[in-house]
Amino acid sequence: MRAKYLIGLGVILGALAYLIFGGLGQNLVYFLTPSEYLQDQGRYQNRPVRLGGLVKQGTVHYDKDQLELRFILTDGVAEVPVVHKGTPPGMFKEGQGVVVEGRFREGVFHGTNLLVKHSETYQAPKAGWTPEEVRKLIEEAK
Repeated sequence: MRAKYLIGLGVILGALAYLIFGGLGQNLVYFLTPSEYLQDQGRYQNRPVRLGGLVKQGTVHYDKDQLELRFILTDGVAEVPVVHKGTPPGMFKEGQGVVVEGRFREGVFHGTNLLVKHSETYQAPKAGWTPEEVRKLIEEAK
């Protein structure tokens, strides 16, 4: 009787371990910089990854008709061209840190999700401030 319980417990633990660890490898999303990608390009082709870096100055091109955003992401050492379909966030700009989720295809990173880093400081407007003073505060925070 005790052997039945041990076998049943073993089967349950085995199934649970398979569910936890079996699908884990397929669901991992690596975070890379452009330099890390260029060191081992074949490993990351057509696999979901997050690519992080800075938007290079002068490389942002947005086609409003196609909703296609193109730019170059750099880590200061290497550069990778990025294509993102969809409307970019309102705070997206050159020289800013971004993380793009997507896949590499033929040397170009095709993004599906764009995460923009913005200022971490928040300063609430004081009571009685005019709209012009609030606007100036916002501009200073950028």
